[in-house]
Amino acid sequence: MSTQNWEKRIAYLGPEASFTYLATKGLFPNDWLMPQASIPECIEAVAEGKVELAVVPLENALEGSVPLTIDYLFHEADLYVVGEVTSKIQQHLMVHPKQVKNWQSIEAVYSHPHALAQCHKYLFYRFSGVPLHQYSSTAAAAKLIADSPEQCIAAIANSAAAEKYGLTIVEKNIHDFHFNHTRFFVLSKENIRLPKMDNEVAKTTFMVTLPSDVSGALHQVLSVFAWRKLNLSKIESRPLKTGLGDYFFIVDVLADEEEPMMKGAVEELHALGCTVKSLGTYYSYTTPE
Repeated sequence: MSTQNWEKRIAYLGPEASFTYLATKGLFPNDWLMPQASIPECIEAVAEGKVELAVVPLENALEGSVPLTIDYLFHEADLYVVGEVTSKIQQHLMVHPKQVKNWQSIEAVYSHPHALAQCHKYLFYRFSGVPLHQYSSTAAAAKLIADSPEQCIAAIANSAAAEKYGLTIVEKNIHDFHFNHTRFFVLSKENIRLPKMDNEVAKTTFMVTLPSDVSGALHQVLSVFAWRKLNLSKIESRPLKTGLGDYFFIVDVLADEEEPMMKGAVEELHALGCTVKSLGTYYSYTTPE
């Protein structure tokens, strides 16, 4: 599922075989993929011009948004979303081949915080009392297990990570709910768009800060979109980090920011005293399952 024919440098949350890698590879199969150790490093790589694009996780169907991605885009970086990709997430428990006989007595489990949370019920009932250790990515956790053959420890990751690092999957699909998908943002310094595919509807993401000490400010903001019949697919609050009760809002609108109604909505938000940061208009993609 390629969106373009020329090679670009693309940062992603690595290492190779992470869920972000699979999403990135699905969208950009012929480009130069450059793993980064953290979400901020991915974002900084594109902000500093080291790469043309970066792919970072934004939201999981089970655990909700990835706060680090949202907060970094609001507070630290001036980037645009040029596309989003949604991937099915399947979590497996894996161990080093030397520990297969002992896997039911594992002494610790390593994975990304979201992966551990997605498998909470399984871990609670199957390995209650076993220490859970957070790692930067599921693939990095798998690599740790591969590098520790003498330790009876396990990782939660995908089948690609098991294959990449020579691990044995001892329990498949251990996530608590069947519908487990993650949404990723594709970021750029330029306000461009990846090509539209099929009949995808344009989506625009705004970050909105309400005026202080104004009664009903959020209701007024929602009304700006409601009377124009602009459909919101998501609204979420995040702390402004300036004090308790201070928030900004992430608003996804199913419309192109160049449409007259959208331009009017932004003008009215400014007139209400809101601060509005647009992350741009983009289209959605889905990786093959």
